[in-house]
Parts: sequence; C-alpha cells; structure tokens
Amino acid sequence: MLSFFPELGFLPFVFACLITVIAGFVKGATGFAMPMIMISGLASILSAEAALAALILPTVVTNAAQALRQGFGSALESAKKYRLYLGLVLVFILGSAQLVSILPQKLLFILIGAPITLFSVTQIMGWTLQIRPEHKRRAEIIIGSFAGFVGGLSGVWGPPTVAYLTALNTEKREQIRIQGVIYGLGAVALLLAHIKSGVFNADSAPFSALMLVPAMIGMWVGVKVQDRLDQAKFKKVTLFVLMIAGLNLVRRGLIG
Repeated sequence: MLSFFPELGFLPFVFACLITVIAGFVKGATGFAMPMIMISGLASILSAEAALAALILPTVVTNAAQALRQGFGSALESAKKYRLYLGLVLVFILGSAQLVSILPQKLLFILIGAPITLFSVTQIMGWTLQIRPEHKRRAEIIIGSFAGFVGGLSGVWGPPTVAYLTALNTEKREQIRIQGVIYGLGAVALLLAHIKSGVFNADSAPFSALMLVPAMIGMWVGVKVQDRLDQAKFKKVTLFVLMIAGLNLVRRGLIG
C-alpha cells in the first residue's frame, strides 16, 4: 500500500510542491527532466514507489501540453517520424514496470540514479553521441529499448531520449515537440502499467493529482523563460542539479 497522504504531513507536502514547481519550471524551459527532478526530490521524503506514483499524472499532463504547443498536426507528424522509437519505448515501459514491486528498493534507487548521473556527467563534459545515417535504425532500436526499460522502472526515460535526439542534430523547436510526444505517450503507458502493477492506485492517485497544480505553474513560468533566455546556459545549470540529484539517489541505494 502507498498510503502516505495525509500522513505525509504539512512541511513534507510543501517540500513536495516546491520540488514539483521546480520540475515543472525546468520542464517548461528545456523540454525534459520533470520525472528526474521529481523522483530525485520526492524520494528523499517518500519511498521509491510512492515517489514514482506521484510523478505519473503531472508527467502525462505536462507532456501533452508540450507536444501540442504547435498544434495536433505537428505532433502527429513527429509521432510518425519516430514511430519505431516510440513503439519500443512503450513496449519496454509496459514490460519493466511490472518489476517495480519485485526489485529491492535500494536497487531501484541505483537503477534510477545511475542513468541520471551518467547522462549529466557526459553532457557536462561535452560528450555527445554522433549517429551516422546508416546506423540510425540500430541506434533507434538499442536506445529506444533501453529508454523504455529504465522508464518502466523509474518513470525516467528522458536522458537516453535527449541523447538520441541530440545525436541526430534535431532542430531545437522540433526536438522539444518530439520530446513531448515521446514522453507523453510513454507517460500514458507508464500510467496504465502502474495501474496494473499496483503502484498507481486509490491511495497514491490523489497525491499525484494534487501535484498537477504546482507542475503546471512551474511549467508555465518555464515556457516563458524558454522563449526569452539562452537555453544552452540554463540547460548546463540544470545538468549540474541533475548530477547532484542522481548521485544522491545512488548514495541512498548504496548506503541508505
């Protein structure tokens, strides 16, 4: 059972709202990172399963808003263009989500924190994937499968997706829209998978619904920043924050 509300308490609830506002802000400004920030922050006051349940509805709604910002037609074209990647992500999310209740919590923290840390460090160091056209399909299969597997376990499938799109030299506006489509459909799959796994249930759903308000407020402000500021500099700061958050999760997995 994930019966943590209202037993969570006032101050932890305020902290959860603050974390979600920050996650929404970063999401609006960069197009990704909401699940990473939420799972990293909320896991410091909740169990890994409860933190995962809390991010599900905010992830679904914010990604829908991001994907449809340029209209339904543009979102549909993006879905067609990346249909293989999308399909693999969805299949592996549905499969690996069933392992959440089986895996030890410490192992789950490591599985969540390690990809976040690896992605952040490599990006900060300036390393990026370079995918040649003849290797695109192979890369799509490998990265899409990995992203879905990690996503089903942790609710986080952004890092490999961002790395993949960056390696293809995707134009910024299109990349943000495609991320919304990929993450949005993946989030729906995550919701369905965790209804089945029992992580998202009558006890955890109300708290996840409450987190929609701070998530949307943060995203609204973040989108304003995205339209005005140099995103490259802001993203670099975000990567440092994510690196610290990822290392903290790994620490919890290793030493508690």
